[in-house]
Amino acid sequence: MTAPYDALLFISFGGPEGPDDVIPFLENVLRGRNVPRERLLEVAEHYNHFGGVSPINAQVRDLIAAVQADFAAHDLALPIYWGNRNWKPYLPDTLAQMKADGVRRTLGFVVSAYSSYSSCRQYRENIEAAQRQVGEDAPNVDKIRVFYNHPDFIAANSEQVRTAIQSLPAALQTRPFVAFTAHSIPSSMAAGCDYEKQLGETARLVAESLGLVPDQWRVVYQSRSGRPEDPWLDPDICDFIRTLNPETDPALVIAPIGFLSDHMEVLFDLDEQAAEVSAEHGITMARAATVGIHPRFVGMIRQLVQERLNPEAPREAIGLYGPNWDVCAANCCPAPVYPGRPSRPAT
Repeated sequence: MTAPYDALLFISFGGPEGPDDVIPFLENVLRGRNVPRERLLEVAEHYNHFGGVSPINAQVRDLIAAVQADFAAHDLALPIYWGNRNWKPYLPDTLAQMKADGVRRTLGFVVSAYSSYSSCRQYRENIEAAQRQVGEDAPNVDKIRVFYNHPDFIAANSEQVRTAIQSLPAALQTRPFVAFTAHSIPSSMAAGCDYEKQLGETARLVAESLGLVPDQWRVVYQSRSGRPEDPWLDPDICDFIRTLNPETDPALVIAPIGFLSDHMEVLFDLDEQAAEVSAEHGITMARAATVGIHPRFVGMIRQLVQERLNPEAPREAIGLYGPNWDVCAANCCPAPVYPGRPSRPAT
């Protein structure tokens, strides 16, 4: 029986790997978006603070190596490729290499757990644009479903949060407040997708697995960009910390469940800014690690591949909503609408 796919393609955001990469990378990220130049330069300083190197590319390499080892341990012979939206290796270059290697049909694993324009549909648009650039016989790419409620994703996040709680002073471990963070997006983008609902479900499932009561956790946001007058999802994590009462909530665990690796926005926005605000506000803070290369997360990726290779394989999901669909609807997750700019047509 012929296998339905002959490769797996990792599709990620990309990041600079040296000081000279920072401005060109950010210009790629912000091209066509209503973001002031001053904000670009401000974000550039975040990268320069860490030597102009984002950890995201190295972390994707580590994840691919872990998945390759897991594939080998489970006799799954599927080559893995990798292409980025905003930096090398660029997605069109990767598809061109796959075409040269004879790859015709591949599964695409977007390194994002949730549905929104920027975390799902835009990647599908990137794939289509790359296919047009490669031309005839460009590989077909079928995107793997989002996995915000996969039991192994929940288990991996729960273990990371539990470890963070245990890192607090013993007297503060009994009832810390847990703030689940994710990248803020424009409210107009959120209105057209399930991003908030899915984040809320992931947070709820992790909180329940840890025995947290409802007034002990909430979802907050970080890393917003764009014009200050444009509405984005809130509250911001730093603003939220300032609302906590150090007498009743002396310990805070920040769990970045909206991210899969400890890349720049996690390191700067949480380990630097949120940590500083927490200290100023008299709150002891611990930051949970992202799922990274946690074995449960790595195994989940293999399971998501196996369910597409074998229609009889179980489609794992827990909670209220069941497994997400494999093929997105034509009008799914539309682009955000900014004041004074026309909306983008669906593609």
